[in-house]
Amino acid sequence: MTFVITTYVPEGIVQASDSRQFITAKGTGPDGKPLKVETINSDNVFKTALLKRAGDNGKPLFEVGVNTFGEDLLKKVPIASHLRKFAEEELADDDDVSTIPRKMVDYFRRDFPNADTGFHIAGYKKEERVSVPHVYYCHVRNNEITRTNTAPNGELTYGASWAGQPDIISSILNESLVMGPNNQPVPVPKPPILWDAMALQDAIDFSIYAVRTTIDTMRFQARQKNVGGPIDVLLITPDSANWIQRKTMRGE
Repeated sequence: MTFVITTYVPEGIVQASDSRQFITAKGTGPDGKPLKVETINSDNVFKTALLKRAGDNGKPLFEVGVNTFGEDLLKKVPIASHLRKFAEEELADDDDVSTIPRKMVDYFRRDFPNADTGFHIAGYKKEERVSVPHVYYCHVRNNEITRTNTAPNGELTYGASWAGQPDIISSILNESLVMGPNNQPVPVPKPPILWDAMALQDAIDFSIYAVRTTIDTMRFQARQKNVGGPIDVLLITPDSANWIQRKTMRGE
């Protein structure tokens, strides 16, 4: 499992993720009976990626962020490796954040049509000389592509989308239920977050908070510790895409 979040506010888009890969290993025990072990395989998996391409003048043609969640090992290969292959084989100079979601879902469905794998895809697209943010939720098995940062009337909206292991942050931020009169559940709204007024640094802080709170809460709960490791954070603005923090390779 995993936890990823994409936070979109007027100044930019922030994508963050944990680094834990939790697997179920199946085999045969010494007694010949089937054996299933659920365990942490790695705390160094990359779940946030930056897809980009530059023109002959060195200026970026597109910079698109991707959060991955759900099933990570496809034919025993991590999703990060499949993403690199996808970018090399499928993306062209005229692609942008609005064309990549369909290409990505189709690419994975060719070889893994039943993969329980999803993506948050985010970036900016020039529309009548204005940089417009696009945020998409995609799922391979469901063949789903939904733009999440627009209202039904087409107006831009701001907020946050999270996926993977959502129960902890959802219980903190979303409306809850208590038993009311006549033993009927009554909704209890939570104080709102003013996404439209949120500064970019606060969006970064919120994204890290959401991942860190999930990791730290699970630490003390009697449950599988399937979210953990370093937190990667990618910032996308109309001008550029930059890593706020990203784990690096190291020696001893």
